[in-house]
Amino acid sequence: MIVFTYSGQGSQQPGMGAAWQEHPSWELVEEGSDAAGRDLAHLLLDADADELRQTHNAQLATFLTSMVVLDAVERVGVDAAGHAGHSLGEYSALTAAGALDFGGAIDLVVERGEAMQEAAGKRVGTMSAVLGLDDEGVEAACGATAGDVWVANFNAPGQVVIAGDPDAIAAAGEAARAAGAKRVTELDVSGAFHTPFMEAAGDRLRVALDAADIRPPEGFVVANVDALEHDDPEAWRSLLNAQLTRPVRWHQSLQRLADLGFTTFVELGPGRVLTGLVKRTLREARRLTVNSPDDLDRLLEELATAPEATPPEHHEGEHLFATERLVVSPCAGVFTPVEGLGVGGTVAAGQLLGTIGGEDVRSSFAGTLMGWLALDTERVTSSQPIAWLQVA
Repeated sequence: MIVFTYSGQGSQQPGMGAAWQEHPSWELVEEGSDAAGRDLAHLLLDADADELRQTHNAQLATFLTSMVVLDAVERVGVDAAGHAGHSLGEYSALTAAGALDFGGAIDLVVERGEAMQEAAGKRVGTMSAVLGLDDEGVEAACGATAGDVWVANFNAPGQVVIAGDPDAIAAAGEAARAAGAKRVTELDVSGAFHTPFMEAAGDRLRVALDAADIRPPEGFVVANVDALEHDDPEAWRSLLNAQLTRPVRWHQSLQRLADLGFTTFVELGPGRVLTGLVKRTLREARRLTVNSPDDLDRLLEELATAPEATPPEHHEGEHLFATERLVVSPCAGVFTPVEGLGVGGTVAAGQLLGTIGGEDVRSSFAGTLMGWLALDTERVTSSQPIAWLQVA
């Protein structure tokens, strides 16, 4: 099974949206700008590293880029049965799974970023990565240190992030080295995230979460806080708030996904950090990354050559798996499906499925209609998936 993963703050980089500017999925940037009440295209195209380092900018830019990439991946017919996000990426995961709508997620990401930036301004904190020491060793180093320092991210075996007061971080780093850590590296962040230093942010975010429309997610979404899947909206309200002050259990989340049967991990967004963490945690897992339009064809090729699949024949529509195909729109416009064809119906090669403006939408292959991917009177873009067929 396929799981999509979404990165958090720290993956942002100047110009990270440039590759997507001419892609149809860029329309989400305009939609996001309207929802946020600010020009988000600037963050994805023109903002420099210092501007993107600001928490409220970094989180919006990273979330929006992940959503653009997700939209592009879905347009070529690739979907996932599970989703997981690292820190901020959890909002991307829940949006992808339908638990949050796009506009509502933008509102929460705005509030979260501003709340965390405000909390970081009230109390100076930093974070460091500890490499080459196991989880228990890092926790022991923090526990043996006088002052405020905690584990913030369990990223992968031998890769743990600590956070807290700068002096305490330095002391815990020395303790970790003494215990066998190969390296301790200070991170370029603006606060001690995922620690009690963020309690004020949690108080503010709780109000927004209580007002948010959260639905049960479709498929599996594994939470950072406990590395377990959840489908109760009320549980997600609590988990999203608790995540601010508790560690991200990322490698435990990856292991949980593997236990659930997921074998292919596809990172969607501006970076490749999570792909590297999958490699360190689940060495047998298939690892793929999509962060530019050039990666879409490679994604389809890789999935088509999975050991359990037969390489697909060439068709006009994009392929999902060896026995599944998508019919895509020949042009942009308003889609009107043909009457009388429902899910489960038989489709012949060349059969009319509907129209877009004056253009016919026909299937170039025979099969069974498994679902409509565009609604009646929906405005679609060129090459947008219209219908999903299972072929003989």
